[in-house]
Amino acid sequence: MIDQEPVVTRTLLRTPDRVPTTAKIFGLSFPQHVEPYAYTVAREMAPAYNGGYWHFYTLSNGGFYMAPDMEGPFAASCAMNYFEGELSADALGIVSCLFAFSNLSFQQEPWAHVCAEQYYLLREYAGYHPEAVNIFRAID
Repeated sequence: MIDQEPVVTRTLLRTPDRVPTTAKIFGLSFPQHVEPYAYTVAREMAPAYNGGYWHFYTLSNGGFYMAPDMEGPFAASCAMNYFEGELSADALGIVSCLFAFSNLSFQQEPWAHVCAEQYYLLREYAGYHPEAVNIFRAID
């Protein structure tokens, strides 16, 4: 018998749970560094993204991500790795968070290791996402 890895699932955070959850995971680095970085990545990758409300999700493996509450798909491109394609709002959020977590993990800050951990937890979830191929193309 082959052992199968459990599928990583997401849970939408209710509004009153957003601040306590992000504070527990990231501390003050979330509103100061993580959140604005993810918004910047989304704006740079998808010109049609122009701000708005984002949903916050926790993952069954302990991970976290956020995604814009918008209709998609978005035409997205990343000059660093020559990615060009379409991403749903959810996939754009995953890609934005993966970029933010990865880049912030290299900071000389006490919370950088949390970003590294969150990167790998979210990357695991991304493998189960219906748009996994484009998500991995966008981040690689």
